[in-house]
Amino acid sequence: MRPWSRNVVICGVMVLAVAGSAIAGNGAGPATQPAPETRRPFSLDDLEKMRGVGDPRISPDGEWVAYSVRRVDVARDKTTADLYMTSWDGSRTVQLTHTEDSESTPRWSPDGRYLAFLSARDNEKETTQVWLLDRQGGEAARLTDFPGDVEDYAWSPDGKRLAIIASDPDPEAEAKAAAKDGDEARTPKPIVITRYQFKEDYTGYMLDLHQHLYLFDLTTRKARILTPGTYDEYLPSWSPDGTKIAFVTKRGDDPDRHENFDIYVIDARAGATARQITTDPGKDCDPAEHDDAPAWSPDGRFLACTLIGPPELYWYTTYHLAITPVEGGPTRLLTKEIDRNVSQARFSADGQTLTFLLEDDRSVQLARIPVAGGKEERLTPRGRTVDAYDVGPGGRIALLSATLQAPDEVQVLETGGGLRPLSRQNDSLLAQLRLPEIEEISVRSKDGTTVNGFLVKPVDYRPGTKYPTVLDIHGGPTSQRQHEFMDRWQQLASHGYAVVSLNPRGSTGRGEAFCKAIFADWYRKPIDDVLAGVDWAVAKGIADPQRLAIGGWSYGSMLTNAVIAADKRFKAAVSGAGASNVLAEYGTDQYIVEYDVEFGPPWKNLEIYLRHSDPFLHADRIVTPTLFMGVLDDYNMPALNSEQMYQALRSLGRDTQLVLYPSGNHDMTVPSYDRDHLERWVAWYDKHLKAGTPGAIDPDPKAPPTDRPTRAGE
Repeated sequence: MRPWSRNVVICGVMVLAVAGSAIAGNGAGPATQPAPETRRPFSLDDLEKMRGVGDPRISPDGEWVAYSVRRVDVARDKTTADLYMTSWDGSRTVQLTHTEDSESTPRWSPDGRYLAFLSARDNEKETTQVWLLDRQGGEAARLTDFPGDVEDYAWSPDGKRLAIIASDPDPEAEAKAAAKDGDEARTPKPIVITRYQFKEDYTGYMLDLHQHLYLFDLTTRKARILTPGTYDEYLPSWSPDGTKIAFVTKRGDDPDRHENFDIYVIDARAGATARQITTDPGKDCDPAEHDDAPAWSPDGRFLACTLIGPPELYWYTTYHLAITPVEGGPTRLLTKEIDRNVSQARFSADGQTLTFLLEDDRSVQLARIPVAGGKEERLTPRGRTVDAYDVGPGGRIALLSATLQAPDEVQVLETGGGLRPLSRQNDSLLAQLRLPEIEEISVRSKDGTTVNGFLVKPVDYRPGTKYPTVLDIHGGPTSQRQHEFMDRWQQLASHGYAVVSLNPRGSTGRGEAFCKAIFADWYRKPIDDVLAGVDWAVAKGIADPQRLAIGGWSYGSMLTNAVIAADKRFKAAVSGAGASNVLAEYGTDQYIVEYDVEFGPPWKNLEIYLRHSDPFLHADRIVTPTLFMGVLDDYNMPALNSEQMYQALRSLGRDTQLVLYPSGNHDMTVPSYDRDHLERWVAWYDKHLKAGTPGAIDPDPKAPPTDRPTRAGE
């Protein structure tokens, strides 16, 4: 904690001012750097101190940047978020909200007087609504009262209306709330399923409910639905003159059976009919990308968006930047020659260039390209990941960026390309830590393919010493390890482990051919690729070949299971929230459309399902002691998959354990469970790689013996 030099009041909110000042939490100013020898390694206690910064938004006058800050509420074992704003020069930071509930998605009104946000606070129905904070003073007030959740919203250019995406109310949730108010026990109703895709992580079982586009008038506080029906709408975006709203939707006889999202435009008036703008057979703008809404050109004639390649490649294809005329005409691709994924397009004020995020090998950069066509210009350097950005008046850019040694913070893009820190939420914590050295590496796979990744050296690494080494595998498979702060790497390095993490074939950042190399063949090439990284670390004298471990979450778990079924060199494995019996996955997870595209149905293509179930069907080949983990509320990778692999190894008498977390989602959203799973991860490796070694972590004494499964916390 750093001292404050003086206090001032702006817009009725206490401001902690001048450069070097701090506020509650981890602070807003630069930290005083302790001597290197007094810094300590990262520990799991630091998970509770780390702040998650997100969603930077520049005020209309360009003088402030609003953003959200997530923190762990230890007492309630949940993550909450507050809103902050920092002046453009970095001298003043204001904490705008201070509730026990979460506030997110800050959006300035066009005149800059109001800051809107989403929250479910002070709401008996626990639905997310739009709130309004008047910068002239006073408490925030709830603006909307939809029966269901507000999922997204956008201000009209004149500031008098909002385009809102709101979901239908869940009748069962309403009944539960009514029963709770009456303090009456009630047996839940049967779940009736009619949809083709009927499961989704965070949602659970999907009823016949949808989310629609509404027009909300701030004067009358009335909402009118613009898109009734049985479709889902996403990502609203106003035309510059305020007469039209673009949005993204997928339609057809059964939208659950495809991912063909298109852009539609509708007049901003009740009774208007939506008009389809794009007709590409793939995904036009990605609803999973919260900031990937269609972008209007300043003259309102064009929309910029991302388009994916051939839909039959599904998630293995590349996202390209495209421009399409609003009044009809051919769509034009601008980034086809780049062969890298792009997202979050924004027009310049003069309409001559487009700014966007460009994913490349191990990094995500901010880039710019002429609308007329030409080569892209990269505005930020490699060696960091840009997750989001906003463009303000005069071309000012605030972006959210992370590195291997620091989590996301808001940065200002200076003239000339330099970055200036703005939010500084984690500075004081990071100043206390002695973090490991992490370097980029490249290795050759068995067939000569170059595979890139990272080597994390143990804290206090000494050249010439061989270390216990963990092969850490990313999820996806279509994602990548990149320049961002990784809790698991920090935890392993602080306990004396080297970490090797590769981006095997199937990863993004290397182009479409590299990514689609594993289409309908998830394991063969990736096994060779990640093992090449282990061979490299052993040959360099860094990894002790007698003390090798492996682990991953999601697809990282699936590839872990495949590797230990094919290779016996690993002394320990951790397999979290994955699957190895793909036949059991069909119909029990959320990926039915993906199976349709990549595998086809089991009754037509049984062989491909059996081939991808090899680690389960040949579990007798696995001798590596393996810790399996799962989350009971995970609809992405249901826990039954981890249960099956545990049962198989337990039946064979192998050294194994199963840990099931009773609540949360695929991303481990309960803070105490997040800590617990990292603690068990290291303890399992210590047990099998460091037994009898000074400094080793003993397995959790509260954990039951490995001859029976357990739920965490038992």
